[in-house]
Amino acid sequence: MLHGGGFSHRVSLSDAILIKDNHIAAAGGIRPVLQAVKARASHMMRVEIEVDRLDQLAEVLDEGGADVVLLDNMDTGTLREAVSMAAGQVVLEASGNMRLERIAEVAATGVGYISVGALTHSARTLDLGLDF
Repeated sequence: MLHGGGFSHRVSLSDAILIKDNHIAAAGGIRPVLQAVKARASHMMRVEIEVDRLDQLAEVLDEGGADVVLLDNMDTGTLREAVSMAAGQVVLEASGNMRLERIAEVAATGVGYISVGALTHSARTLDLGLDF
């Protein structure tokens, strides 16, 4: 991955705060989870939050506190709308259902990053034996 120009999303859990859908649900919504993070996290810690609908993106943009928004499992048209809505306020990362044949189309929407989990969770293995 690194040799092809990509890089790891995070190396460890201490690199950044990643707020996923379960965190949002446990906190009672987007606004409460972002407020909790802002109250407790260092000003130097980057915050990324996952959304899967445009109304959630609007709430993140209204509340502030996120540096990156992960747009999860959105179709190409919705990704385009998200880029227009965000208008450069936050970094946008497209994720979920990213297949090689879709990457150029997703990149053309204007998102800043594309996360391809299949590089790690669906990689084919090589059965290699080093018997002596």
